[in-house]
Amino acid sequence: MTPDDRLKAAFGADTPPPRDYAFTAAVMARVARRELQLALLKNVPIALAASAVLWSAAPALEPLVSDLAVDLQVPVALGLTVLLGVFATLRIFGPRRA
Repeated sequence: MTPDDRLKAAFGADTPPPRDYAFTAAVMARVARRELQLALLKNVPIALAASAVLWSAAPALEPLVSDLAVDLQVPVALGLTVLLGVFATLRIFGPRRA
């Protein structure tokens, strides 16, 4: 019997193990969570830079924003009320999950 024949006999006797779907799903969830964390960490410097720019521009933007805020109080309140109603309706009467 040649060494190749012995290897074939040793490895051919075993059937492949069954696939563990729970383990596969757990590994995939962990990989996805890690990718999300890395994507969020990549956006931190951009958010900090945008915050610094807006903070430095705040004195120049304050008159524009204050005038605009007074004019938009009612439309924003109505829009938020409609959105709340839509989300509540979808939450109550939306599709049921098994």
